Amino acid sequence: MTTRFQNTTRTARIGARTAMLLTAAAVMAMLAAGPGAPSAAAGTIDSRAILEPIDDLVSYQENDFSAEYTITQERPGEGRNVTKAYMFRRDSQNKYLILIREPADERGKGYLRLDDVLWLYDPADRRFSSTSPRDRFQNTNARNSDFTQSTLADDYEIVGQSEEQLGAYETRVYDMEATHDDVTFPKMRLWVDENDLVRKYEDYSLSGELMRTTAIPSYRRLGEQFVPVEIVIVDALAGREIDGRFRNERTIISIDRPSLGELPDRVFTRSYLEQVSR
Repeated sequence: MTTRFQNTTRTARIGARTAMLLTAAAVMAMLAAGPGAPSAAAGTIDSRAILEPIDDLVSYQENDFSAEYTITQERPGEGRNVTKAYMFRRDSQNKYLILIREPADERGKGYLRLDDVLWLYDPADRRFSSTSPRDRFQNTNARNSDFTQSTLADDYEIVGQSEEQLGAYETRVYDMEATHDDVTFPKMRLWVDENDLVRKYEDYSLSGELMRTTAIPSYRRLGEQFVPVEIVIVDALAGREIDGRFRNERTIISIDRPSLGELPDRVFTRSYLEQVSR
């Protein structure tokens, strides 16, 4: 099964790693950087005109997408847990399948999005159960919604904007509020570089409490689109005190072997997930 999936994800591999890789210290600086000057009033901001190009760069409406994901969960004082998975996406139909391949006791578990329903398949009892995009992915600081296409233009409106230097990047900073209740977080602050690539974002509760901070230090180009090479998520609330200092939980998502090669229709079916999970 592994060879079959590796061949699929290597199909039509395009482009090379960008030269924008940042050091670990730079990533932490991005995560730690606070908000800049107070945001300007929204006024007549056209949120969709601003957010659609940002979505388009990391969404794949004209192609299928596949890749290998490594999700590393770091809990202070407890070490690391690593999950490896195959990702298959068809953004034009809002479908995706995630197949867990490591650790061994989770192998074969899968997530399948069909018709606005996210299914979780457990091969141990061969049952599907519905789950929520808001739920934590495999008990990490990532949420299920982090693995689908970007839909900022549909989900948020910009209520304020400013500019800020974020490490090596001159960024536009957007304060945003959700336009409906189906989002994972009702408020967000977004840092976008001059190429319309998201470099950092903060998720907030309805009351304005910071929930988590995410940095995206590097991307890989695929044709006219981009794929994050690494995503670092720091949970603002979870962690523990070690040696007199509070250390936050964090999750690092690494994406390898991205491809825009066409996938068979059967990949996005419950029967296929049952078959490959055996």
